[in-house]
Amino acid sequence: MPAKKVKKDLGQLLIDKGIITPEMLLSAAEILGREPNKHRRKLQQVLVEEFHLDHDTVYREVAEFYAFKSINASIEYIDEPRLTFIRRVFNGLSDSIKDLVVEHKVLPFGVDPETKERLTVITPDPTNAEVYFIARAFSYKKFEITYVPAEQWNELWQRVNIGRSGYLKKDGSGGNLRLAEELEVDETYEQDLEEEIHRSGLVDLVENIFVDAVRVGASDIHVIPKGERQSDFYFRIDGRLTLWYTHTESRAEAVSAVVKDRAVNVDRFERNTAQDGFAQFLIDKKTNRYRVSVIPIIGKELKNKFESIVIRVLQEPTVGKNLEDLGFGQQALMSFRKAIRKPHGIVIVTGPTGSGKSTTLVAALRAVMDPSLNIITVEDPVEYFIDGARQVKLNPKLDFEGALRAILRHDPDIVMVGEIRDSITANIAVKLANTGHLTFTTLHTNDAPSAIARLYKMGVEPFLIAYSLNIILAQRLVRKLCEKCKSPIQDPDAEALIKLGFSPKELPSLKLYRPIGCNSCIKGYKGRTAIYEALYVTRGIRKIILESEKSIDEDLLRRTAEQQGMRTLRLSGLELVRSGHTSAEEIAAVTVDED
Repeated sequence: MPAKKVKKDLGQLLIDKGIITPEMLLSAAEILGREPNKHRRKLQQVLVEEFHLDHDTVYREVAEFYAFKSINASIEYIDEPRLTFIRRVFNGLSDSIKDLVVEHKVLPFGVDPETKERLTVITPDPTNAEVYFIARAFSYKKFEITYVPAEQWNELWQRVNIGRSGYLKKDGSGGNLRLAEELEVDETYEQDLEEEIHRSGLVDLVENIFVDAVRVGASDIHVIPKGERQSDFYFRIDGRLTLWYTHTESRAEAVSAVVKDRAVNVDRFERNTAQDGFAQFLIDKKTNRYRVSVIPIIGKELKNKFESIVIRVLQEPTVGKNLEDLGFGQQALMSFRKAIRKPHGIVIVTGPTGSGKSTTLVAALRAVMDPSLNIITVEDPVEYFIDGARQVKLNPKLDFEGALRAILRHDPDIVMVGEIRDSITANIAVKLANTGHLTFTTLHTNDAPSAIARLYKMGVEPFLIAYSLNIILAQRLVRKLCEKCKSPIQDPDAEALIKLGFSPKELPSLKLYRPIGCNSCIKGYKGRTAIYEALYVTRGIRKIILESEKSIDEDLLRRTAEQQGMRTLRLSGLELVRSGHTSAEEIAAVTVDED
């Protein structure tokens, strides 16, 4: 009988707070009534699992109802000594208790400053009976169980588990790692380094960094030595570098050695030259590939042999399997579809490094994929595996130019050239297009009209450019505002908005948002989307190219394309601002070339 009373009191509290309705409470009671006593869930579990209520909204009230103290464990308040304490206590547990800690989301958080024997334990569900069993396993005589929001617990655990011995083995995420070859360099130095690596658990640290980068959606990992015994790990998330972890327990050279050991075609013992390699791991039952770049850098002391390492995470695009997923505007999508459906010609995607060009090309290939077509790709390196395409692998005996020349004799229908690098590859791409092949490629220019000028400067004849080009698609990636914390702007700067491209007439009805920042995002932004500028080659555009003499008139090309319906990158970005998907400041920064 007392248990029923507690449920009723808790349910009434949730109704009073507006979290549930009386009908919802009645339905939950019926569900609980049908469950056997031995496996009967609690009211809060049913509300979250069956009615899909927000976990923290419900459990915050449950914790208060049962008089559990709440702790703020936001990562911004967690310093390195706190993380060190949590790891030390955690590592003192047996393997079976460690597994329960992860399963039931329990962590030691700190010691009561007044009572050194009392441990503060945090969990998103302090009413879980297993929490008491786990808390008794910690090496403290007393403990206090406290509530922490689930998002904060997950974020804290993500930081804590870096460097945990055996973590990858239990998770099943580890890969087969290459053994470094013994070289007769400084034997004493290398031996000391090897001993330090085995003592410090650096292997687990580095492999967990690889895993975390995949799970948080980072595009790059930067490993930067900041001192003899300090290495900073940065993740590039949504285009911005973010400090992820600072390691101060090992020499920077030891950290670099472990990272290099995880890569193929990288010599661990070579520290005086730039190296490029790649790595591959099975993470969360999916194969993930990485491109590794190593360059030597100088330290404060000559004895330090520092190296900067940047690792590109080559994940399969989470969006972009269909053209509709990419964020095209109506004009750009219609023009792009028309261009890639032609039997021959060149489709160029242009933009700076990291602007999503490869994702767009992969989506385009998938859109035209057909078993009756011979599709060949030449990239260096190959970033994504494309089912249905024959992807050429370059090697010391087959360079980029040689591969392109061989493709001409390989009866292709569609060719994807990773990048037009010079006049030779430019002319071969044009030759492919003019001999009845559809060619996809990329170029590094700021906008669509300047891509035509770049081809001209590479020595491609104007008439070849005019009759081979189908479309030039310029693109950028812009950060999206976090839907959980974005906030309306009450008094926007009218002068700045007009300068950006908004008309004075639309300002009164314009609803703008600004980034705030919360546990779900990075400084108010979460995820990215693309903006496009599609210059479709019409008769008018072709005529301008053909009439060019000493140079291509980019301004005339731009004006003509706009008259024919092309929307610039800036105009595409303004649409995202109007719809509340991004901020005016983000579009101003990304399209600064148009000012």
